Amino acid sequence: MASREVWADVRLRAAWARQDWAAILREYRRAAGLSQRGLEPIVGMPQPHISAIESGRRQVTSAELMARITEGLHVPEELTGVPRPQGPDAWAPQAELRERIAHAHSAGRADLRTADWIARVLAQHRRAEDEVLGTALWGIVRQQLDAVTGLIPHAAGAAADRLMLLAAEHAHWLSWVAWQSEQRGPALAWIDLAHGWAVDGGHADMASWAQRIRAYYSLSHGDPVRALRTAEAARYVGPRTLSPAAEAAAVHQEAMAAAQVGERDRASRLAEEACKLALRVPAEEERPGWLYWLDPTRARLQVADAAYACQRWRDAADGFRTALPSLVAFPRDHAYYQARLDDAARRS
Repeated sequence: MASREVWADVRLRAAWARQDWAAILREYRRAAGLSQRGLEPIVGMPQPHISAIESGRRQVTSAELMARITEGLHVPEELTGVPRPQGPDAWAPQAELRERIAHAHSAGRADLRTADWIARVLAQHRRAEDEVLGTALWGIVRQQLDAVTGLIPHAAGAAADRLMLLAAEHAHWLSWVAWQSEQRGPALAWIDLAHGWAVDGGHADMASWAQRIRAYYSLSHGDPVRALRTAEAARYVGPRTLSPAAEAAAVHQEAMAAAQVGERDRASRLAEEACKLALRVPAEEERPGWLYWLDPTRARLQVADAAYACQRWRDAADGFRTALPSLVAFPRDHAYYQARLDDAARRS
C-alpha cells in the first residue's frame, strides 16, 4: 500500500496527533500490513530498535530520530506542526482564517490535489467516532483546515467554491467536537463560520446543515423556542433547492424542536415528512458526504426519536426495537437508542 494511502488511516493520524512514537510505528505497520522487519528500510532502524520503541523500552526524544521517522514514513505535509487545544482560547477560530477566506475568488489557479486528499481524509474522520474520539483528532482536522484555506487565495470560480465547501465541512466538524467537549462558545463560533463559508460558496445543503446544527445546540441547551426558529430557517436557505437528505435533516430538527414547545401534532407530521424525504435517497452516494449515516434505518430511528420527544412511548419503543438490530456495528449509537428504548418501554 502506498504511504499516502496508509496515512488516511484514522488511528494512525490520531497517534501522530498525540506524538506517540510507539503508537505511530505500530499503527503504521498495521495500516500498511508490515512486520517490524519490513519497517527497517523505511525508517532506517534495525528491528530490535523498532521493537524497543514500540514496547516503550526506548523513547524517541532526539530531533534527528523524529525527523528520520517522519521522512521515512512520508508523513503528509498537512500533519506537520499539528496544534493541540489547550485552554479555552485554543478551541476558537483564529483571525487569520477569516483573512484567507476574505481573499477567495481572486484570480488564480490552485492545485486541488491537496484538497482532494484532505476531503478523502475528512470523510474517514467522520466515520471514526466509535473508534477514535474527536478530541484525539482535533489538531489534525484544524491543521487540515489551514491547508484548505491556504489554497483559497489562489483559487477562483468553481475551484474557490469547492474549497469553501471543504472549509465549511471542517469548521462544522471542529464545532461538533468543541460542543461535545463542552466548549460552547467556540462551538458556536465554528458553526457560524461554517454557515458563512457555505453561503459564500453557494452550497445550500451545507448552509442548511450548519443551521440545523445550531438548532440542535439551542435545543440541547434548553432553548426550544430559539431551536425551532433556527430549524425553520435551515429549511429555507434562499433560492437554491435543498437535496432531499439535507431537507430531511432540517425537517427532523424542526420536528424535535416543535415537540419541545408542545406542538406535538406538528412534530409528528414533520417527523413523517422527514422520513419520507430521507427514504428518497437510500444510496449513500446520493447524499451529501456529512449525511452518509442517514440511511433508511436512521431515518426510521429519527421517527421513533420524535415519538419519544412527543411522549408517545409505545410508538417510540416499537420504532427503536425494530431498528436497533441494524446498529450492532455502532456501539455508541446502539447504547444511546437502547437507553431510549428501555425508558420508552418502561413508560408505555
